[in-house]
Amino acid sequence: MTTQFLKKIYATHQVCTTCPSPIEVAAFFDRLIGALFADFTQLAHLSETEFMELMEQLQKDLDRLLQQSPSQLGKVSQVTQAFFDAIPALHDAIQDDVTGIYEGDPAAKDRSQVIRSYPGFYAIAAYRFAHQLHLLGVEDLPRIITEYAHSKTGIDIHPSAKIGSHFCIDHGTGIVVGATTIIGNHVKIYQNVTLGALSVNKEDAAIKRHPTIEDHVIIYSGATILGGKTVIGQDSVIGGNVWLTRSVPPKSKIYYQSRMYNDADQDTDLIIHKIS
Repeated sequence: MTTQFLKKIYATHQVCTTCPSPIEVAAFFDRLIGALFADFTQLAHLSETEFMELMEQLQKDLDRLLQQSPSQLGKVSQVTQAFFDAIPALHDAIQDDVTGIYEGDPAAKDRSQVIRSYPGFYAIAAYRFAHQLHLLGVEDLPRIITEYAHSKTGIDIHPSAKIGSHFCIDHGTGIVVGATTIIGNHVKIYQNVTLGALSVNKEDAAIKRHPTIEDHVIIYSGATILGGKTVIGQDSVIGGNVWLTRSVPPKSKIYYQSRMYNDADQDTDLIIHKIS
């Protein structure tokens, strides 16, 4: 490495003297989720006063991270207060997600197990907190939080996606939920599902590029659903490895069925059944 190169790199640090590191943001999220969910951590040794002080410190930590964030707009203290004011509702929403995961997975022994060990819980909780920050106009911290959860779980949920209640992710590895995705209530998604865009052009960034999944839909592993105009009607079931770029009506069952043409060749058809 040349001295000129090192000076160039050094200069980049001087213009980013207050940027919060992803490590700091991730640590804040882990402390927050640990404080709010007893099954996720162990804080029984704290007195009530000490626990209140912990929550106050978390609020100060977020305020500091926002102060350091170069993209933060508006009054930081107001954003911090609004975020912590929303935490009771966020906690309730995540508890509903725990219910959705517990009821949706026969292997789940109890709610505590879901919170302590299920990657779906962790990724959804990260999304809920990140989405709230996104709604408050924060730009970089939400993405850091969801990408941190992505690195730990293999579940990639963009913080600007809109997701309803009782969201269930089973297994989860390889799931991608794009930025303009809309997901209704009581939706269940298995591993390796992509809710993506048909276009990756930068000019299309501001339009709805990702699908809408209505209430009570189940999407099995390996399914790919693309396009901002694609709507999966409520109470539908999308089978494994299905590729969809068009809407399907409510109460549809979509799957591939193999057809044998002769001894050497085999093809598949996309089958759409109505669920009675």
